[in-house]
Amino acid sequence: MYKNEIIKEFLTKGLLTREQADTVAAQCANGEKPAEVAVRLEYCSAEDALKVMGDYYGLPVSHIDALEIESGAMENVSRYTALQNMFLPISFTDGVLTVAISDPTDFVALSAVKSLYSGKIDFILVDKDQLTAKIQSLAATSSTTSVLRDINETVASNEEEGSADAEEIQNAPAVKLVDSLLNEAILFRASDIHIEPFEKSVRVRYRIDGSLNDRAKFSVESYPAICARLKILSGINIAERRLPQDGRINMTIQDTDYDFRVSTLPTVYGEKFVIRILDKSAFNFNRTELGFTEQENVVVDRILAHPHGIVLLTGPTGCGKSTTLYSFLKELNKDDVNIVTVEDPVEYTLHGINQTQVNTKANLTFAAALRSILRQDPNIIMIGEIRDEETAQIAIRAAITGHLVFSTLHTNDAPGSINRLIDMGIEPYLVADAVVGVITQRLVKRLCPQCKRAAFTTPAEMAMLGLSAPAEIYHPNGCPFCNNTGYRGRTAVHEIMYMNDKLRNSINDKSYLENLHELAIENGMVPLYKACCELVLDGVTSITELMALFNE
Repeated sequence: MYKNEIIKEFLTKGLLTREQADTVAAQCANGEKPAEVAVRLEYCSAEDALKVMGDYYGLPVSHIDALEIESGAMENVSRYTALQNMFLPISFTDGVLTVAISDPTDFVALSAVKSLYSGKIDFILVDKDQLTAKIQSLAATSSTTSVLRDINETVASNEEEGSADAEEIQNAPAVKLVDSLLNEAILFRASDIHIEPFEKSVRVRYRIDGSLNDRAKFSVESYPAICARLKILSGINIAERRLPQDGRINMTIQDTDYDFRVSTLPTVYGEKFVIRILDKSAFNFNRTELGFTEQENVVVDRILAHPHGIVLLTGPTGCGKSTTLYSFLKELNKDDVNIVTVEDPVEYTLHGINQTQVNTKANLTFAAALRSILRQDPNIIMIGEIRDEETAQIAIRAAITGHLVFSTLHTNDAPGSINRLIDMGIEPYLVADAVVGVITQRLVKRLCPQCKRAAFTTPAEMAMLGLSAPAEIYHPNGCPFCNNTGYRGRTAVHEIMYMNDKLRNSINDKSYLENLHELAIENGMVPLYKACCELVLDGVTSITELMALFNE
């Protein structure tokens, strides 16, 4: 029935129905390939399609990051050639060249590989997007390393020759280094870049999955040119070195628009730069990806179903509160709803939502923006953060006059936000009437799925997890897939307090406020610690992360 054997393989594996196979066959008549069509039409995942191709052609299938790529793998291959033909040399052992490819039917690519080496070649099948990202990453790393070497060599040469034009010589490498660091950090999945001057050298670190990782060091003599380049890009005053400054860089890298928030801080040896990386165009998170469990989603659904009131997200800086708020707004964004936000700054732009950025220089504070927003006929309001009594008063008033308000607070647990609002001067009866629910959030590292190792709990671990009998949990190990850290990615852990009548009554009666946490647990709230224990028992994170989270 189907001329294309790959389509038959998809049918045999149960990944396509007959109707879907007909659609794929029709699309392939236009020159497309079955696997690409099946993935594009969302009939199967890219991972499943790759496995089918691997089974059919007898090729091993791997995630590109799980492969240990020899240093200098692209030494004799340009990035253009690798991307044009979609292949990457992995290793050369005992006369055998191992190469990663994404399409075993691309005979032009296979010919390009064979033109490099006439001996035996082993192929490994990897996802096309993963392969592209890895080629770009290796090219960026090579570029950064090369520029760093040039900078250090130039400084050494200047010292020997006593050149008076050192600053002029450094400008070109400075431009290349800044561009290389920004490119490389994105490909490394970094959230921040730290550039720190010390007495004799400058250190560069990337924050990946919440932890800082050393990337490079270079001579402090070249630092003024680096500072100047960063300041020019981000619109910061070049002449000002004594005061902290903030700026922003907008760049398109790999066809994606990125927003780099640049912050400077004067230190003993010069200005330190921290660059926060935001992909403003790629907010595609949903609650499951953010770590909400099925049981938690039931409570969140009840909270979001309220037509008015205030919903608070709490936790320390950098725990993903804003990201969770954005995911809620994305869910509630309908044609018949007017959503207005006031943020500092706007981190992601969401289509169909009116987003306002705080501007303290123009006296556009949270409170001032809120007063104007209430005259914009909003159904839903998002306030980036409740920082003072005035903002709290306006937010509470908006919540009890028919608006659904979302905001964040810095408290350690969900019940603590109630006390914080009262401490800000809000009457307890107003808090009880306005607050719909409070969600406390933390981030924990995910164990690497490729190398995590199982072990039974020790007596000490059983005590920490509240177990009466040994259970199997997982520990970090380390492999190429996770860059030998034992972890890859992060997930959120939550404590959700839904306001019912019992809790409202306890808030009105001030004598119960001290015991609000216990009352919330009695009314169904799962404490943050217990929620994290569940992640450990489910093999998502390690007991080391549990200890780190609750010893902070």
